[in-house]
Amino acid sequence: MKNSLFSLLILLAVAVFAQAGPDKPVKKFKFKVMTYNIHHCNPPSAGDKIDVEAIAKVIIAEKPDFVALQEVDVNTERSGKGKNQAQQLAALTGMKFYFSKAIDHQGGDYGVAVLSKYQIEDSVRYALPIHADKPEENRTVAAITVTLPNKQKIIFASTHLGLKEPNRLLQAETIMEKLGKTELPMILAGDFNAVPESPVIAYSDKYFTRTCSDCKPTIPVEMPNKTIDFIMFKKGSKLKGADTKVIDEKYASDHLPVVASFEID
Repeated sequence: MKNSLFSLLILLAVAVFAQAGPDKPVKKFKFKVMTYNIHHCNPPSAGDKIDVEAIAKVIIAEKPDFVALQEVDVNTERSGKGKNQAQQLAALTGMKFYFSKAIDHQGGDYGVAVLSKYQIEDSVRYALPIHADKPEENRTVAAITVTLPNKQKIIFASTHLGLKEPNRLLQAETIMEKLGKTELPMILAGDFNAVPESPVIAYSDKYFTRTCSDCKPTIPVEMPNKTIDFIMFKKGSKLKGADTKVIDEKYASDHLPVVASFEID
């Protein structure tokens, strides 16, 4: 009898250890990502009007867990002194935010931002270079680290690459130099100012997988014919992205927003 009881206790202990042990598989977690060039919340058909609520409405309708924003104003004359569009959108959507400045503009800042449903544990801004003989507007990348509900940490980054191909390539290389060595799963999203057949996308495809192989056009909003906004994830990670959709929203911005579904172990 004592031996039977002892064996039963051993079996129970093994079961508890197996349930709580470090090697227990983590359940898959699904989430959604959006990238959106918001044109400083200025609807192209509305003159100089700033309509932050219109952008927020688009985001709320899709319910993304993460949003990569481009062309974001902070404290500029055109969008309102004391107005931080990343902060405003975070408040309206119930998300956290991080803003990365690219340039000075009208007494304030202009750049990219990220919104996150989850607590931002770390954030980093990198300035992206331009060639001395190819002058144009400075660019940046904003990256955050979060822990998902399944305890998996990931990096989510937003960027807006230059208008000139040599600069775009240099900037893509810089992103890999700064962020590519991480062992964490990483998602990069934004306005790449480049079509799928371009050299910069070919370079990015070496290190990232786009969520769509036949990506739909994202500009202009009326009769779109060019695809330059992408969501991609680092190769060799636990991430899987699919179900890319371009949202047919013609009022809020001069770009159409893009969403994709993700799954991670």
